[in-house]
Amino acid sequence: MYKVNSALLSFVRGACQQLLEPLNLSGRTTGGNVVRTLYSSSVRLQEAEAQSQELTSSATSPKSSKEFSVYPPFPGQDSGLRWGGKKFEELPIVHIKATYNNTHIQVTDSEGQSLARTSCGTEGFRNVKKSTPIAAQTTGISAAAKAQAKGVTFARVLVKGLGPGRLSAIKGLTMGGLEIVSITDNTPVPHNGCRPRKARRM
Repeated sequence: MYKVNSALLSFVRGACQQLLEPLNLSGRTTGGNVVRTLYSSSVRLQEAEAQSQELTSSATSPKSSKEFSVYPPFPGQDSGLRWGGKKFEELPIVHIKATYNNTHIQVTDSEGQSLARTSCGTEGFRNVKKSTPIAAQTTGISAAAKAQAKGVTFARVLVKGLGPGRLSAIKGLTMGGLEIVSITDNTPVPHNGCRPRKARRM
């Protein structure tokens, strides 16, 4: 693609030079307007040509360094991406457990050692208010503040559960100042495992 672009560019440059050649010979007036003489330096043209040749040669030669990609690597593949000088596997993990009655957030390092933990109950919400998205968002802001006090800036998020606070907790983490690198849904899904409890009579 680059070779096609450079060939097209050189073709257009040659056509423009042919069109401007009559103007280079002498300045003249057309319709009362003075057309100034255009001077093109041969040295400047040679330098531009040399630079284009260097670019084409560097594009065709294989690069010794790894290619940069914005896409995440495959599992087990090494990547050049770094967040705060850390690899993806070395980033701290924010575990969010969103139940129907509460939302728990725990920040751990990459090895599983706990750095900070909080929940809607510990933030002062009681009874029905614990299961609201506002409570989960407040809990996320508090967890982000505690994590930043321990030096965490970038983090991965693992969400487990189907509670009402799963998205609000992530929003609270970003509002608290944490940079979220990835979000993984780790909700356990039974493949017809345990027998469900009997239906509630209303």
